[in-house]
Amino acid sequence: MSFDEIAFFNRMPQMLPLYAALREKLERAYPDMDVRVARTQISFRNRHVFAMASLPWRKVKGWPEAYLLVSFGLPCRKESPRIAQAVEAYPNRWTHHVLVVAEDEIDDTLMSWLDEAFWFSAAK
Repeated sequence: MSFDEIAFFNRMPQMLPLYAALREKLERAYPDMDVRVARTQISFRNRHVFAMASLPWRKVKGWPEAYLLVSFGLPCRKESPRIAQAVEAYPNRWTHHVLVVAEDEIDDTLMSWLDEAFWFSAAK
């Protein structure tokens, strides 16, 4: 993990272990992926961005105070109570947002969605 990745969590350090667990699983699955840190998100890339991790930027009613927001793009909308929000940013390109508050939420379901996003992104 880079210094920039660690520094990204300065304002909410309790979320760093969740990010580390997510990054480790992604790195195992996609050893050639690229990780880019920006001001508001950390992007995971193959040819294109397939997933992002970010921290809360504003309070949302009904959402926890602290969480890791994991976002990913798919060609269709996934329906699940775990998906806090899904938006069709472009025709047939849905961005999904999942709130992660515990390490056990980085499970097979989330990883299968991220796998779909990885292959969707690679095929663009």
